[in-house]
This record gives sequence, structure tokens and C-alpha cells, in this order.
Amino acid sequence: MIDTGLADRTVVVTGGSAGIGRATAARFAREGCRVAVWDVDETAADELLQELGAEAGAAASFQRVDVGDSAAVEAAMAAVVERFGGVDVLINNAGIVRDAQLVKWRAGDGGRDGEVVGTLSDEAFDRVIAVNLRGVFLCTRAAVPHMIRAGGGAILSASSVVGLYSNFGQTNYAATKSGVILMTRTWARELGRYGIRVNAVAPGFVATEIVRDMPEKVLDGMVKRTPVGRMGKPEDVAEAYLWLASDAASFVHGAVLSVDGGLVIGT
Repeated sequence: MIDTGLADRTVVVTGGSAGIGRATAARFAREGCRVAVWDVDETAADELLQELGAEAGAAASFQRVDVGDSAAVEAAMAAVVERFGGVDVLINNAGIVRDAQLVKWRAGDGGRDGEVVGTLSDEAFDRVIAVNLRGVFLCTRAAVPHMIRAGGGAILSASSVVGLYSNFGQTNYAATKSGVILMTRTWARELGRYGIRVNAVAPGFVATEIVRDMPEKVLDGMVKRTPVGRMGKPEDVAEAYLWLASDAASFVHGAVLSVDGGLVIGT
């Protein structure tokens, strides 16, 4: 077994109740880490803590945290530091989608004639920004002073292939995931001097609960666009997070790791 150097380190995983976040929390727990899971969904908290406890004993916690709320994030980070003594790894995994075309137009007979039948609403735009972009900013800002005092750490954030190449109907989501990449590169310049490594992952099509509920025709299309011939599993992204956080990646800094089965080169 490869020694990642992560045993007994404290890891915060946002959006950790399901999907990629849950798989990530479980993977770090198996590595012997103290795992603090943050999420707005408390319905599976007890079950999750039992799952993590089987791997990490008592070294796991759950907190209800809206990552877009500055006060809530600061309080939750303080609670993690008080309980576990610090924070070594922050995984900014929380994210949502609110998809809609910027302007959906129903054309009339003349092409230009027609009417607006839908738009991307203020609420949908603002909420995605609040969670996917502001949330990454707030959580990272809260973690960094503790990491500086401890002499280092690792900050890992969820971007997406959509942040690299955009996607139809995802103005808000694409903006946030592209923003995560540039924040990652900015923070890499600022924080490397303190021993804090900052990287991002860019998943492709991953079989989370939301994706699995899509029509079979849509899922088949996703697989056909992915050169390895399958969708990703949450565990695939969890392994990428683990490696980036580990001592094996000690010289990887300011990078965006695509975890997409070759989707980027296949498009």
C-alpha cells in the first residue's frame, strides 16, 4: 500500500452528503484522516457518519453549512479547528446547477419574428454564483489563516470540463467553473510561499444521483462522447482529490486535473 502521508490529517469536504463529495469523504476516512463534512442536506448525516465512523472511528463530523453564507462558513471552520486542532486539506466540492438558456426564443415564420418564451432568471444566476463561486472563495478564505499558522496545507476545488469549454444552457455554471480555475491559479501564486498547494479538478460526465436520473438517451450520448466508453464514477474523482492532497503531489501546484475519461480530447 502506498503511503500518501495523509494519515491523521484533518480534511474538510464541502457538499459531502452525496455523490462525489460523499465518495471523497469516505476515501479520505479510509486513509486515516479526520473528516469534517459540510452540506446543507442533513437527511443522510447520521448514515454518513456511521459510514465514515467505520473507517475513521470517532474522527468524523457533520455540520450543516451553506457555503455561500460568510458567517456560517467562518463559524463552521472555527468549530473544525476547535475539535480537530486545525485544517490540513480543504476540498471545495459543493456545487449546484440551475440550467436555462440565456434567452429562449420561439421563432415565427420569418425567423426574426417570434417571442421570448424563457430566460435565465436572476435567482438562478445568483444562486449558482453564490454556491459554486462565492462558496469556494469563502471557504478558502476561512481555511487559509489556519493553514499558514500550521505551516502549509492543500486546497482543492471542483471545476468542470464545462469551465474549460462551456456548455449549452449553462451560462451561470460555466461562469462559476471557469472562475474556480482562475481563482485556483491566483491563489497558487499567492499561497505557495506559505506551503499551501492549490489545485483544481475538472470532472467530465460522472454518474452521480442527479445524472443517473437523466433520460437513457441522454446518458448514452454522454458515454459516446467519452473516449474510454463509460461515465465516470464518484470514486474516480475522489481518487484524484486524494492524490492531489497527498505528499506524492508535493510539486503539483496551480494545476487543473481533468478527470473526464478523455472527454476534452474527444470533443
